[in-house]
Amino acid sequence: MEEPTFLFPPPDSDLDLSFTSTTTDRTFTSSSARTSLARTSSLALSFNDRLSTASAAAGDTVSSAIIRRPHRSSDPNWTAIKAATNLSSDGRLHLRHLKLLRHLGSGDLGRVFLCRLRDYDGANFALKVVDKDLLTLKKSTHAETEAEILHALDHPFLPTLYARIDVSHYTCLLIDYCPGGDLHSLLRKQPGNRFTLSAARFFAAEILVALEYLHALGVVYRDLKPENVLIREDGHVMLSDFDLCYKADVSPTFEFSTNHKLHVDPTHGCFSYNRSKSRESVTAEFVAEPTTAFSRSCVGTHEYLAPELVSGNGHGNGVDWWAFGVFIYELLYGTTPFKGCNKESTLRNIASNKDVKFHVAENEEVGMVGARDLIEKLLVKDPRRRLGCARGATDIKRHPFFDGIKWPLIRTYKAPEVKGLLRRKKSESSLSQLSSKRKRGWWKRLGCVLRNKGARFDLLSNYSNNNHYYCYVNNSKVR
Repeated sequence: MEEPTFLFPPPDSDLDLSFTSTTTDRTFTSSSARTSLARTSSLALSFNDRLSTASAAAGDTVSSAIIRRPHRSSDPNWTAIKAATNLSSDGRLHLRHLKLLRHLGSGDLGRVFLCRLRDYDGANFALKVVDKDLLTLKKSTHAETEAEILHALDHPFLPTLYARIDVSHYTCLLIDYCPGGDLHSLLRKQPGNRFTLSAARFFAAEILVALEYLHALGVVYRDLKPENVLIREDGHVMLSDFDLCYKADVSPTFEFSTNHKLHVDPTHGCFSYNRSKSRESVTAEFVAEPTTAFSRSCVGTHEYLAPELVSGNGHGNGVDWWAFGVFIYELLYGTTPFKGCNKESTLRNIASNKDVKFHVAENEEVGMVGARDLIEKLLVKDPRRRLGCARGATDIKRHPFFDGIKWPLIRTYKAPEVKGLLRRKKSESSLSQLSSKRKRGWWKRLGCVLRNKGARFDLLSNYSNNNHYYCYVNNSKVR
């Protein structure tokens, strides 16, 4: 069945957009003072949720078609939007369907509000509003780039664009709401302003997968930092803010590698070398990295800028993998590796020939040696030798720091126990628990049917309460 398409026509401004715009040097309300270069103005606006009697002219509105993506097709937010459009007199979503609840924060191009669909409190959204009259031509290009990228995304660790509504000189983007705040604020709540090794590995692995997806689309992110990593209600991450991205060509390929393993004949013991055999295994790997990407724009957050970006001689996809190394360093050490007494000092440290330094604590966690090795390989100042620049996340995933992670199952992992991390309340998760129980019941009934037929089969269930996998073989259950 074809996925439904939602059209967002000229809204009648039933939602009161009493916008008061002012230009400021910075109105970003993050707990961090770190700002991104090439961002100098913002939007300030006030709102209330009463209905407005004003009507927008049809010519001032641009309609967009948002199609449910295959990955998020079962998202309950889509179900809520579909219900709202079905109840609408013309079968379309208008601004009057949205109810603004409170202001969440100010970004560099606009402000973000928590909102819900009217007459339905089961789904929360974030509404990002941008006043295009306040933006220069360059910033308008950044805002349009962000909207285009959001429209193309379909990934568990990246936001979903549910609607785009252009009213007069305002652009409204309806996206996911993350109640857990940003990772930088969560990091500051930890003892010593640092995560444990297991927590840092969890967050780093999910960001790595998100960057891999963006690079496969030819998108170079260029603004990775904990402030841009939001926490969903289940503890998983969502990368945000795409206005500093740029798109490049990418040619996805499958690369085959051959691994040789020595197999010893067990009947002659482990010392019978003459009886050993060599086995070959061929592994196919998907590689999609925008290695030809090139830009001379100096954008990003100064503590996360790569050396080639600081020099101004041009940069490519390697700036994201440099920033990824700085990101892991900050999660584990509570600060960035080249931070100086001021912004200029930090940039000099990045551009110098000095390598990254670590503070090795006594009785440090097992695995920190591997973490430092990964960071060193990511923070190589020559992008030609930097890990990830040639084959992207494919090579980074192989590093021992990520040993034990089953990448196809990463979205099913439970979020770590971290101080200050908000958990989904029982009342909020009752519906998902009911759905999970129904799924478990379905698997059990299927198992009974197959056992009655005396069939031999393997059945993997991911819905057990203790997260173990069960294997049924000849009517016997083993773990």
